[in-house]
Amino acid sequence: MNDDGIGYAAPEGTYVDPVMGEYADTFMAGIEALPTYRSTVGCVIPAYNEEDAIADVLDSLLAQTRLPDAIHVIVNNTTDATVEIASHYAGLHVRGHGSDEQMTEIFVHDIGENPDKKVGALNYGYTLVEGMDYLLGVDGDTTADPHAVEYLVREIQDDERIGGISAIYSIDDSGLDTLMGKFLIAGQRAQFAAFNIQNLLRGRNMAVLGGQYSIFSTTALRAVVKQTHQRYPWVRDSEIEDSLLSLEIKSAGYLTKISAHARANVGGMTTLQSLDAQQVKWNTGAIDLMWPGQRGDTKGQPLHPNLRLRWFENISMATNGFTRLVFLFLLITSLMLHAFVFVILWIVPTIMATLLNLRTAHAMQNANRRDYLFALLFIPAELYMWVRLGHFARSWTKFASSSQTDNWALQAKAESGGGGHAHLIPLAIVGIVLAGAVAIWAQLPTVLQSDVLLGGWTVLGVITVLQTVWMAIKLLKRHKGFKA
Repeated sequence: MNDDGIGYAAPEGTYVDPVMGEYADTFMAGIEALPTYRSTVGCVIPAYNEEDAIADVLDSLLAQTRLPDAIHVIVNNTTDATVEIASHYAGLHVRGHGSDEQMTEIFVHDIGENPDKKVGALNYGYTLVEGMDYLLGVDGDTTADPHAVEYLVREIQDDERIGGISAIYSIDDSGLDTLMGKFLIAGQRAQFAAFNIQNLLRGRNMAVLGGQYSIFSTTALRAVVKQTHQRYPWVRDSEIEDSLLSLEIKSAGYLTKISAHARANVGGMTTLQSLDAQQVKWNTGAIDLMWPGQRGDTKGQPLHPNLRLRWFENISMATNGFTRLVFLFLLITSLMLHAFVFVILWIVPTIMATLLNLRTAHAMQNANRRDYLFALLFIPAELYMWVRLGHFARSWTKFASSSQTDNWALQAKAESGGGGHAHLIPLAIVGIVLAGAVAIWAQLPTVLQSDVLLGGWTVLGVITVLQTVWMAIKLLKRHKGFKA
């Protein structure tokens, strides 16, 4: 401010006309008052038979501190009241006043029978929002923290190299009324937490941008369309469209990240049938991407950086399955020969696994008593591991047999209460394999039986020691303040 009280300050010794000084102040105030550019976000919700959840999903979006600019509910192949319920939300929604006013408009599209299912709904939605800056994909059973969209937009705006960001996923475990449901949801919460922490500690690099609640740069999606010579970003011949799109975004030169703050609760599976159908679909599709060669129109990319964790996960599950089967075989045969001797050191791997599970529970943002008990009691976590081993075994069997099944339809059937007893097949196979191995061992001479036991316990001991060391390394690894 100069000596005359005028706000514009000129260089010392320079005469400034008071009128021009006042004009300069007014001009600068006008510049500061100009609105800054606000990125546009189009939300796409593929919805199939979501009458029980769609209202909560839309309420969650309307409660966001940063509203999407448009929300498109893409109803496909539905046989329930999803359209009717969603239609109650259709239209313009305004929130706040003055400079804080925000608005969004909800559109409900019933595209009827759609052979491409969720992928078709996503691509239909993409055509509606591709002119916007970002596409927010939300599943029809996923709700989020009120700040989730704000955090996702802020993070993707801060770095133009980012092609997509996924929220941190968990599952709401309230309102469960069956023991099986409580057990399975506790297992899935622990599974999500371990997966989230693993990605957060890898520079927040995310191999799979889960479609449950992820934001994508439409510039990156257009680059994928151009690079892959596709009409749309999502490919209809893949059962894990999210994983394939994430690979293609990475291949187009963009980063795929997990948010540091945005959180969402996805729909969990409360029956063995529905969990089996979901996990087998995911794992089978992942194996298609991992395996060299080509099936259909999707080429395997075994060396893609986004698939390293997939390989590690499958190798880890194969090792876990092998050690458990060998242990059961050696335990049964040692008891039959009256040669079983308990060694106190065998408790160490169990303690280490329990501590690791407890640390995972402690890393959850909203961990509760059930999460801690699931980890502390060890048996629930061990039983859930056997369930997961069954999923991986069924997935690899399906892949090896090249069986052509509609896994989307199987999952939908299982979620509605059907699905048969396919999830029990791995258990039956384990029983048959163990019985056969024990029967063969029983026919061997006593000396050879002893040699088999000695060699078996030695091999199992070495593998278990290596697994225990690996668990200790993970246990000592700092979480850097991240919460899953």
